[in-house]
Amino acid sequence: MLRSMFSGVSGLRSHQTMMDVVGNNIANVNTTGYKSSNVVFADTLSQLTKAAGAPTDVTGGTNPSQVGLGVRVDAITQNMTQGSAQATGKSTDLMLSGDGMFAVQQGDGVFYTRNGSFTLDAEGSVVTNAGAYVMGWRPDANGNINTNGQTEKLVIPADTVMGAEATTTAAVKGNLDKTSTGADTTGVITSFKAYDEQGTAKTVYLKFVNDTGTDKWTVWAATDPNATEWTEAGTFDFDKNDATATTPATVKGEKATAQESSNPADDVVVPAAVTGFAGAITVDLASLTGYVGTTAKSNVETDPNGAPIGTLMSYSFGTDGVITGSYSNGYKQTLGQVAIATFNNAAGLVKEGNSLYSVSTNSGNPVFGIAGDAGRGAILAGSLEMSNVDLSAEFTSLILAQRGFQANSRIISTSDEILQELVNLKR
Repeated sequence: MLRSMFSGVSGLRSHQTMMDVVGNNIANVNTTGYKSSNVVFADTLSQLTKAAGAPTDVTGGTNPSQVGLGVRVDAITQNMTQGSAQATGKSTDLMLSGDGMFAVQQGDGVFYTRNGSFTLDAEGSVVTNAGAYVMGWRPDANGNINTNGQTEKLVIPADTVMGAEATTTAAVKGNLDKTSTGADTTGVITSFKAYDEQGTAKTVYLKFVNDTGTDKWTVWAATDPNATEWTEAGTFDFDKNDATATTPATVKGEKATAQESSNPADDVVVPAAVTGFAGAITVDLASLTGYVGTTAKSNVETDPNGAPIGTLMSYSFGTDGVITGSYSNGYKQTLGQVAIATFNNAAGLVKEGNSLYSVSTNSGNPVFGIAGDAGRGAILAGSLEMSNVDLSAEFTSLILAQRGFQANSRIISTSDEILQELVNLKR
């Protein structure tokens, strides 16, 4: 009788644990990044009442007779499958679509989480809602990120300033028709904005003047379109690619080349004396054409490099975790990259509360890498991963736990009644 009663007690304990696990899953049905748990039962040791018998020449073999001693919880496993996505529209909310975890630093410890509900603190650090720092890689002085280096906390300071970039080149594109009115007298004028190393801006004007009756053009530069004197930047000719051409007027233009100038040693450049900057500006004419005819016309534009000082206006997270800042000068710059950790056995991680996990002896060490690479999930900004709890399955497990608990309690009550009958025998 006592054996059956103890078996019932073990059943009550095991099904109570199952109730606790199922109840916790249901309670966390709306917890961001929560991974549900499952209970696995196993029987305990059995008492051998009759040993197995081997077959002989005259009798067959017999099986052993055993009486079980109850049930126990063999394992509480974690279900690490993907949860559904919930769009939030918040730029710092990140979701991992696939394997991997975000790494966060809290105190002296590093933890791991699927909860990508992040924000910025007063210093611009990317943090969890509990204040843990999100880990990743920060760019060097040249804006390059070494994803093989040591991870550190990510920072997006609001007062980030991009230094000015001096203008060193200006690409000219379009067409120059030497038969156009004015091409050989007043010239064709285009302009661009140039910057020095301090971000000081000046407008540079280029004037293309054709030598009448030839394919030769002279480039002049000034900072005032109404200047009486312009500085010569160089000369160039157009290639002749029409074998039937007999006169310059019927020559069709090809790409211009500065080295085809009347003085091949000269480059087409805007001298530093024109702008007052420290260096000259090279004029790239490779995209110019010199087509002529009734439908052709002179129309050129200039695309220079260089930029003024810029302040951070906004930032965004890419699918690979790269944080890109957009600046007031129209340029973009990499601010950092989120690190993603993977484990040989993610289900072996230890839950630490606040949606955090820590490394265990059976999880394996974290391997950091780029989101979307080497099996790691891609990052989806503006969304969060919801719990992977299946309510229909949990309610079914709830019924099973309840019935299992009731059945085991009946074992105890029945055993008690039988013991009561034994006590009543001596009356």
